[in-house]
Amino acid sequence: MDTATVARFEASRNRLASLAYRLLGSAADAEDTVQDAFLRWQAADQGYIEVPEAWLTKIVTNLALDRLRSAQVRRERAVGTWIPEPLLDGDPMLGPADTVEQRESVTLAVLTLMERLSPVERAVYVLREAFAYSHAEIAEILGITASGSQQHTHRARHRIAAAGSRTGIDRAAARRIVEAFVDAASSGRTEQLVALLTDDATGISDGAGLGTAAKLIRYATPERIARAFRAGFIPSPAKRRLAGGSPSIHAVLVNGCPAMLATLDDRVLGIVILEMRDDKIAGVRGIAATDRLGRLTAQWQRQEHDDPLIESW
Repeated sequence: MDTATVARFEASRNRLASLAYRLLGSAADAEDTVQDAFLRWQAADQGYIEVPEAWLTKIVTNLALDRLRSAQVRRERAVGTWIPEPLLDGDPMLGPADTVEQRESVTLAVLTLMERLSPVERAVYVLREAFAYSHAEIAEILGITASGSQQHTHRARHRIAAAGSRTGIDRAAARRIVEAFVDAASSGRTEQLVALLTDDATGISDGAGLGTAAKLIRYATPERIARAFRAGFIPSPAKRRLAGGSPSIHAVLVNGCPAMLATLDDRVLGIVILEMRDDKIAGVRGIAATDRLGRLTAQWQRQEHDDPLIESW
């Protein structure tokens, strides 16, 4: 393949990866999908490709849909262990973030809700809301009618409206939110943590990464969230042995939401993501499984860091 042909693909790589990530909720799967698209691009007769961007969008979308429909993926996501893979602010895979719709489409809350959609509904929603494709363009990409695209969009918007997460939070605001959460979790009084949560707040944890086969742990009330994270935040020699030392605690943005991030020797041990609504925390997600933090860790190691909230926990 000549240099110009490779360069045309590479010019679209970040956009394609962002599209695949929104469709799949997994950075690793998105990277594999984009690489598969590159192989298709490499084998294609370039003379018949009039608009490379449109051709590549169609290929990546349909490769991602094939993954979503595969028996293996359906099985993995049906057993209660799947959770979207988090990405650190600044990761190019997060893609466009100019509009509210673009920012919301990459929050973990929306990526989770998209699991309730059919693969075609998911693709229509992402192409329309995050990438502003017309219904006619979506119809051509997916092999459906324009009216069918409109119907899928309407159904997807209705189902995803429940997320309602606040987006557009800057790093300074994220730091204030995380600092308040850390202070409340460290206070020894669960009512201080409950006061930061909405009345219908929910929580989810992957069990501190203790085995990828473990079921996700769910917390259905603010009181249960407060008790769990209060207990988890109490330092102990056993927890430090498990972590391999005394981690630092940082405030960051993850998928557009404020997050508490624990690191040791520049390695990310875990994150707690706070989903905001009406200036309160409506969702808390704890992720520590190493297979869900690989790309985030690599991104963290490449970035400059703000001073930690806690130097040594």
